[in-house]
Amino acid sequence: MVKLPENFETFDEKRKKGFIALMEEKEKGKKVVGTFCTYTPVELIMAAGAVSVSLCGNSELGIPEAEAVLPKTLCPLIKSSYGLAATDRCPYFYFSDMILAETTCDGKKKMYELLNEIKPVHVMHLPQGQNGPLALQEWTEQIRQTAKYIGDFFNTEITEEKLHEAIVERNRIRRAILNAYEVTKLVPSPISGYELSTVIEATDFHFTDDDIVEYLESKTREFLSDYKPQDSDKKPRPRLMLTGCPHTGVREKIIKKVEDLGADIVVLDSCAGPRTQRIPVDETKDPYEALAEKYLKINCSVMTPNNGRLKDMKAVIEEYKVDGVIEMVLFACHTFAIEAHTTERFIKDELNIPYIRIDTDFSSSDSGQIQTRLEAFLEMIS
Repeated sequence: MVKLPENFETFDEKRKKGFIALMEEKEKGKKVVGTFCTYTPVELIMAAGAVSVSLCGNSELGIPEAEAVLPKTLCPLIKSSYGLAATDRCPYFYFSDMILAETTCDGKKKMYELLNEIKPVHVMHLPQGQNGPLALQEWTEQIRQTAKYIGDFFNTEITEEKLHEAIVERNRIRRAILNAYEVTKLVPSPISGYELSTVIEATDFHFTDDDIVEYLESKTREFLSDYKPQDSDKKPRPRLMLTGCPHTGVREKIIKKVEDLGADIVVLDSCAGPRTQRIPVDETKDPYEALAEKYLKINCSVMTPNNGRLKDMKAVIEEYKVDGVIEMVLFACHTFAIEAHTTERFIKDELNIPYIRIDTDFSSSDSGQIQTRLEAFLEMIS
């Protein structure tokens, strides 16, 4: 019998909802695989008949407990993820049968060793560059090995036929996600970046492909029905792009604050954003090679070099008619922090667009300072 954690009654309603929703899936016999990053080929999980769930922490909850084990100077996303898992406050970790991880961050790599003491963890070793002579070959082999591991773990066979079906289905989900993101191309945007980010995150509460697609298509129709052309006598709101680290942990103090101050976040330029969703998996070739090619094209700061990110940013800025860029860097996220120097020069000098960088964590202690800087930034754009 599937059980809830002993501390369940102490959780808020949103967290309780997550636990109950996933418990119901477990009671139906569903297998669950926890993941951390966009580089994880979720098609492997789908082909095994399992459900993938995101384990990235996005709040201060769990961080004090994590700091009893992890360095206080570590990235807040890692500390939150570990703390929520270790204290049974993450429904997705609690009900996961195994964790499928990847080497996109040194801090996460070592954290996985600790998670492995709680749940089985399989780590995929990602090439550190996209263009090396063996990068694609090595990543393809990692995907093949991972398929075997998952198949053995769940006592099932991941056939090429099942994998092809999963690729087709995941491409369908990608199109639904991208269509939702692209609503904000409209001027003015009929939806706030804050609402859009919550809608995308809410897909975590849908555990079948049809439910995810139906939910996203319904929300997209709703957004489009709310569109109203800009009143020519009304001053347009600045259109901004938020780039950098995963943003859900700072949604309140950056995304919501910006929009309360009179601007619109029209592009959420993270590794899971529109620039990644627009890259499908080739449905006509060997599924392992096709998966390797698709996931190796993700332009994250872990890659050296990462020039593709700049090319992607330029295209997105033009398509979404962006007036300014906010780059958010989480404390101790060294790859994004160092790369921010490059993106700042590119955006300011080559694209001639206003740019601001905000270094922060999941606490609210710097909210006032961030608001002051955002006010000055928006005043400059206006």
